[in-house]
Amino acid sequence: MTGINGFAQLISNKPMKYPLFFLLFFIVVLAGCSSQHNEKTAKDHAPAANLQVGLVFDVGGRGDKSFNDSAYNGLEMAKAKHGIKFLYVEPQGEGADREAALRQMASDPDIGLVIGVGLLFSEDITAIAAEFPDKKFVCIDYVTQPGVPLPKNLNGMVFEEKKGSYLAGALAGLVTKTKTVGFIGGMESNIIKKFESGFIDGVHSVNADVKVISGYIGMTGSAFANPTKGKELALGQYGKGADIIYQAAGASGLGVIEAAKETGKLVICTDRDQEAVAPGFVLTSMTKAVDRAVLKSVENVLDGTFQGGTVSVFGLADRYTDYVYNQKNAALIGPKNHDQIESIRKKILSGEIVVNETAVVQ
Repeated sequence: MTGINGFAQLISNKPMKYPLFFLLFFIVVLAGCSSQHNEKTAKDHAPAANLQVGLVFDVGGRGDKSFNDSAYNGLEMAKAKHGIKFLYVEPQGEGADREAALRQMASDPDIGLVIGVGLLFSEDITAIAAEFPDKKFVCIDYVTQPGVPLPKNLNGMVFEEKKGSYLAGALAGLVTKTKTVGFIGGMESNIIKKFESGFIDGVHSVNADVKVISGYIGMTGSAFANPTKGKELALGQYGKGADIIYQAAGASGLGVIEAAKETGKLVICTDRDQEAVAPGFVLTSMTKAVDRAVLKSVENVLDGTFQGGTVSVFGLADRYTDYVYNQKNAALIGPKNHDQIESIRKKILSGEIVVNETAVVQ
């Protein structure tokens, strides 16, 4: 029993052992060509008609209007552009079944590329990639394991969150009227603390007198899927005088956005442009082009340029990490502030302003 059909049969035959896979959706695209798929090395080509990609979502799953949805959109882009096939699965609760989902994807002989969405996959995907050297793996927001080298078939994907957050902070420092702004993170972790520290540094780079109130949803992965708690923390910060809150909280950030609408204050969103969720209340979004990066990873497999054993940085230079400025939020930001933020961005790229991506708030 092999391939997608065998995978589906396994799910139906063993629901108690693999309960998460009831949430597995299969998306199959018919392609009009065929060729042999040789997986002996990471440099081999994978014809689009043969490539199948398996993606395992982070906690919160599809519908977060942020990180997970952006990763899914990247596969849709690859499907539309290259005719690949893909399937995905959403771990439940705290994501304890994350490792089982990755392993099942890797075990399917029809899947050539396995993608883990989020920092919480880092340890599991490193171990599983080593077990399946003929498969290719990508981990978004990969966290290097101390003393553990990346397997030659695993590519870590990271973004310049701290630099993007620095720009978000500078904008908040320029726009705030109350001289108090807030930060709300999801899981208290080094990556999310990069968002916080970059934001604080950016705020104080333009206005040292602005107060920054910080808060976190929780200490585990479920902190990215608790919009009720996000709203509670945001209402508290708005109540303490913050007129802008920067949220880096996954699906929990939807609660922060709801609090902004309820109080008439502003919010800065993360990962994707979330202006459509609350028109008129989203000052900007610090975007990570996860969709474009996922598409690029798929294309690297297709054209034989996939590089395992490395961490790829998607940063400000190519606007993989960026902030939103368009006709929908231009009035909130103002042309003068936009010009200043663009000047700061150029100084970061030139090295005139140094933003240490590895430093975090203690």
